[in-house]
Amino acid sequence: MVLTRSDLSFLIISLIPLLFVSSANADDKPTGVTYDARSLIVNGQRELLFCGSIHYPRSTPDMWPDLFYKAKRGGLNVIQTYVFWNIHEPLQGQFNFEGNYDVVKFIKMAGEHGLYVYLRVGPFIQAEWNHGGFPYWLREVPGVIFRSDNAPFKFHMERYVRMVVEKMKAAKLYASQGGPIILSQIENEYNTIQLAYRHLGDSYVQWAGNMALSTQTGVPWTMCKQKDAPGAVINTCNGRHCGDTFTGPNAPNKPYLWTENWTAQFRVFGDPPSQRSAEDTAFSVARWFSKNGSLVNYYMYHGGTNLDRTAASFVTTRYYDEGPLDEFGLERQPKYGHLKDLHRSINLCRKPLLWGTPGVARLSPDVEARWFEIPGSKECAAFLTNNNSRIAHTVNILPDCKTVVFNTMTIVSQHNSRNFVRSENANKNLQWEMWSETIPSQLPVTSKTPLELYSLTKDQTDYAWYTTTIVINSRDLSLRKDILPVLRVASLGHSMLAFVNGVLIGSAHGSQVEKSFVLQHPVTLKPGVNTITLLGNLVGLPDSGAYMEHRYAGPKGVAILGLNTGTLDMSMNGWGHQVGLNGEKDKLYTEEGLKKVQWKKVEKEGPPMTWYKTIFDEPEGKSPVAVKMTGMKKGVIWINGKSIGRYWLYHIPRSYIKPKDNLMVILEEESASIADVEIMTVNRDTICSIITDDHVPSVKSWERKDNKFRTVVDDAKPGAHLKCPGSKKIEAVEFASFGDPFGACGDLKLGNCNSAISKQVVEQKELFMKENDACPDVKKTLAIQVKCG
Repeated sequence: MVLTRSDLSFLIISLIPLLFVSSANADDKPTGVTYDARSLIVNGQRELLFCGSIHYPRSTPDMWPDLFYKAKRGGLNVIQTYVFWNIHEPLQGQFNFEGNYDVVKFIKMAGEHGLYVYLRVGPFIQAEWNHGGFPYWLREVPGVIFRSDNAPFKFHMERYVRMVVEKMKAAKLYASQGGPIILSQIENEYNTIQLAYRHLGDSYVQWAGNMALSTQTGVPWTMCKQKDAPGAVINTCNGRHCGDTFTGPNAPNKPYLWTENWTAQFRVFGDPPSQRSAEDTAFSVARWFSKNGSLVNYYMYHGGTNLDRTAASFVTTRYYDEGPLDEFGLERQPKYGHLKDLHRSINLCRKPLLWGTPGVARLSPDVEARWFEIPGSKECAAFLTNNNSRIAHTVNILPDCKTVVFNTMTIVSQHNSRNFVRSENANKNLQWEMWSETIPSQLPVTSKTPLELYSLTKDQTDYAWYTTTIVINSRDLSLRKDILPVLRVASLGHSMLAFVNGVLIGSAHGSQVEKSFVLQHPVTLKPGVNTITLLGNLVGLPDSGAYMEHRYAGPKGVAILGLNTGTLDMSMNGWGHQVGLNGEKDKLYTEEGLKKVQWKKVEKEGPPMTWYKTIFDEPEGKSPVAVKMTGMKKGVIWINGKSIGRYWLYHIPRSYIKPKDNLMVILEEESASIADVEIMTVNRDTICSIITDDHVPSVKSWERKDNKFRTVVDDAKPGAHLKCPGSKKIEAVEFASFGDPFGACGDLKLGNCNSAISKQVVEQKELFMKENDACPDVKKTLAIQVKCG
């Protein structure tokens, strides 16, 4: 085993940037994008395209440059984003393209970083985004049927699509104008619901595709998962293993494009963390390019944060945190580094992949060889694939058909672990104050039955109050004190608090799989007038499926069971309604709004529907910031008047924070203790290398220059390569073992075999020789963990 530098700086190896063709072109070169069966042809040049989804409203403009820098350094040359209709036109005819929503600025900035852009216009996007991107007002257009050959829907869809296209043209953002946009998408995974609309679905697909083509952007349009994509529209694949599941384009002159390679699985409340290994992700991509693929997009490369109320039904605030760049924009290793090495190895195969003749041979029942060779030259690249389903799938990449430079199952790049550190500066002298909502008891009756919750709130708030009253005779109640009547509320979703005579008696909620639920709880009633108050609560609007305009939420049936006179159905008892909370209307989360109520010091657990506020200073350093909601249950947080989403663990964008006197306001729906809420900083300063003799050397050991493939080092061997993030330096070697260590970065442990001088060798910059070998019969692993600072 060799450590590849003569001093401690061997752990800090400079990263060699990958060079990609910029979207900018000289005046004498062609502009725009065409395609054939092999690839997209961008500004006259064939391209291998490595793309990553980064959504502008799921981060902040101050984060975008760092995200683009890391994407480019990770080997990407394309950024993919949706365009989010409901944030741009929240009210019909009123547009917002500012701040986090400045899509033009986002695209321009991507181009300035030498990145192309794949723009998914939709306008239906799904994306685990509120209402699938449709503004709420569209739901109330008379006669509208979403995503169908329906005149009202098509009118508004076309108006929006043309508005977006004209906005891009005005800013000269299409490659045909010298800009970075090389692809656009119309609709999104429509094939999954097309049958529900029968012939109106078939005709809608044709209309949507042809309408998009008529905008004449000078770049191709795509439809993902759409086998009947019309005319020149390219049908593309979504999934985890498109190299083996995609049946191919629907015309022989269209290239193989992969629009969504899922890097994990989005999370909903109640789910465990989602995992997809770096090895499996790399296998799928290598397999794709070995089978004529020319573009892959990682969905998501950086998921970011569902700020404010933008997440769809039950989707968590944290989005695709398991991507190569985590929610905070930090590199998640080894996924980031392993894919970076993969991109470099595929780029070493660039010429034969794009211009070579393909071949395939089965070397054994489980091993397949695929190669690309340019006739009459020495240009050749090969992929050896193990497809045995009983062991780990593997692809070896050989840019010269002889030398293995990358193995999808052996990770040469470094690992890291994420640390949440309590901020001393932000948490010092936190003083919490509280104010509780008044629980309404007798709102004016506005409907015989409880109103539907979506149409009541109109996506302006998550909350609506429902009240009714009943008169109970003493003879209606049991004489036994241990027998209580029961309140039962059947709801179509999403969650609910129930109060009787102003006292919380219980709560219930649905889930992402089953939105509806039944709240059922014993209640104490008194002779005379009793008030029943329900707080209906939404956790996002639906984002997928057919006939979205006909989804409903809120209380459907309300009854009291167990009375001496039998069950009392109150569903048609006459109901009063109030949309939103008083604290929302007074904007208690702002400096001006908080002056409108009388706050008091928090001394014990607060009651349901309580607002909390405090002032804090900016956390030290420059690391990302989060707030840990220990002791809290369900609600929303604002920082200096800006909502950062529905909690559990929140990312607080640094741009939301001032040096001093930051206002944090928390709305908590249930009884909870605020005392343990903490502001944290986030880092990935624990980095590791885990290497065996079976690992291939770093892919940076080779290059292709002047049409020749060659090594750039004297002796290409596997080695430990570690580099701290940013400008940080290695402070300490926390763990080292040469033998059979086990565990993961941040929690490495000694095995049964270990060289006693492992830590000393690493710290003193020596090499592992045969005399260092404590157990010569054991296959060796070198594991190193260091701390950066």
